Amino acid sequence: MGEMFEKYPFEKLNELLKDIEPETEKRYILTIGEPQFETPEFIQKSLCENSKYLNKYPKTAGEDILKESMRGFVKRRYGIELKPQELLPTFGTREVLFNFPLFLKPKKTAFPNPFYQIYEGAAIAAGSRIKYLPLTKENNFKNRLSQLDGDEDFIILNSPNNPTASVMSLDELCEWVEYALEKNVIILSDECYSELYFDEKPASMLEACVKVGNNSFKNILVINSISKRSSAPGLRSGFIAGDGEILKNYLQFRTYVGCASPLPLQLAAAKAWSEDEHVEVFRKEYKKNFEIAKETLGIEIPKATFYIWLEVDDDIEFTKKAWKKGVKVMPGRFMGRNGAGEGYVRIALVYSPQETIEALKIIKELL
Repeated sequence: MGEMFEKYPFEKLNELLKDIEPETEKRYILTIGEPQFETPEFIQKSLCENSKYLNKYPKTAGEDILKESMRGFVKRRYGIELKPQELLPTFGTREVLFNFPLFLKPKKTAFPNPFYQIYEGAAIAAGSRIKYLPLTKENNFKNRLSQLDGDEDFIILNSPNNPTASVMSLDELCEWVEYALEKNVIILSDECYSELYFDEKPASMLEACVKVGNNSFKNILVINSISKRSSAPGLRSGFIAGDGEILKNYLQFRTYVGCASPLPLQLAAAKAWSEDEHVEVFRKEYKKNFEIAKETLGIEIPKATFYIWLEVDDDIEFTKKAWKKGVKVMPGRFMGRNGAGEGYVRIALVYSPQETIEALKIIKELL
């Protein structure tokens, strides 16, 4: 059974680099999208204060205080007042991306290529046929309706995008919502990087629904997470929001999955979702890193995420040379299929500005 799944990109990377010993003691791991800034103190304090609630089973549907904080975030950020049945807390978003297709059982799933590997694994586990939607320089790393075959019944979109850092406009998202209604297709929008922006706020597919008059969010679901926003991936706090009819049945499915978040984590997450100032601090740090990257590598600063999708001659050879110098990057082809991602490496700017300068200077020399 396990042979159906591709090796995870990090496993492929370990195999590629296993015989290379870096020439330097100092190592820069720029492969994983894990924030390296400390989780804000007020979130840590809440977790400690509520550890006494470890003696209680958490509800699958989540505590009211957490759901209210998440709906509050959606209201502040997008001006949309979700009904209680239109949002479910989740244990991060990776579990949703994997088990939602198991619940849905789509016949054919489409998603971007390159992609976050869970999209593919979930489709395989659900027995769904796959349609890869290439992200290329020619389409500005944004998926188009023209890429579809027309027989897909489930589509995953990802904006702001991992790994390419592209951002779809509100009008572009509206086209997908209209398509979902016209063809009765379910679309899941992965928006986990929505809060790491540097100028204009990225649009949500929830906003696109409102703009085209789909006020019940029919056939549309979005996911988001606190991991990047609050530098708190260990809290495992995400949500899925949108079509209340689908979520009602999905909640029942989730009671069997057994992925309820422990109460101390829920209460700490509620604090984090309710506060926005700490997020601005992180955005400023990431922007500093991109300004360094612009100065060092001559790249354009993306609208969002903390990734550089850097064009190179040969992503495999570049990755090996970089690790010899102590810098670990992700070859683009490990994140794609059918040649997607070749000639690019993904670099995660998740460290302090000083370490970022040091790492990017090494990359510049290799270019």
